[in-house]
Amino acid sequence: MKRKLIAGVSAALMAMAVPAAASAKDLIGSGSVAAQPVLEALFSKYEKLHHNLHFIYTANGGNAGVQDVQQGRSMFAGQARPPLPSDAGTVYIKMYLDGLCIDVNPANSLSNITIANLRNIYLGNTTNWSDVPGTTRNDTIDPFGRDTNGGTYNFFLQAVLNNHPPGSNVTALTADGLVINAVQQNDNAVGYAGLAWQGNGVKDVKVNSIPCVPSKIKSLRYPLSRYIWLVLPQANRSRTIEKFADWARTSHTAGKIIAKAGGVPAFNKGF
Repeated sequence: MKRKLIAGVSAALMAMAVPAAASAKDLIGSGSVAAQPVLEALFSKYEKLHHNLHFIYTANGGNAGVQDVQQGRSMFAGQARPPLPSDAGTVYIKMYLDGLCIDVNPANSLSNITIANLRNIYLGNTTNWSDVPGTTRNDTIDPFGRDTNGGTYNFFLQAVLNNHPPGSNVTALTADGLVINAVQQNDNAVGYAGLAWQGNGVKDVKVNSIPCVPSKIKSLRYPLSRYIWLVLPQANRSRTIEKFADWARTSHTAGKIIAKAGGVPAFNKGF
């Protein structure tokens, strides 16, 4: 009888424990693809420090993510461009630095490009590599970029194109990784992607003779340096998300994670 009683108490305790484990708080976010590798690394560490929290992040583009926040579908968004008037009802928090790198295929001898030459390529004014100083290619240029859902699209529009729309020859893709894949597979391609997405199979070129590397991004000398932002609703902000943002921006541990994942710590202690 005593054994049965003990067994019954144990079963009851186990039953009580199940809902507690299942009650982890979901933190719903969406937005920047450029920021995805760094944000997900930060989420993973923060979840280990706070076992009751669980991040769910959909990388659908920074502009789409901000709209999700405005319409109450997301608690926060990642964004790769500064605020615009269309972002009414949101608050932007600077998280860390990133560089928008310009990539060509390794078969291309190009090692440096000016903003002016890059602009002419993406406006459709320059269409053959023979008209670009620094390369031996003599073929039609295949430019790739981001679609309008991405904050990177707006950043490139402002920083390179002087707010003119890209030419009709530019192929718009939905993610940085897709741009990288396109450049890897096409000897005549040029594309742009965040620092965290750089890797084998592409060659990032200097812009105005300055390389897309952390030291030049940290000093803001690289022409296409930018901040990655966390966007929250202006009203009814989640205090939990705000605490995460404070930790990610300032702690030494988060700074190491940002750097390892491909970002550049801007505010973290010791960086």
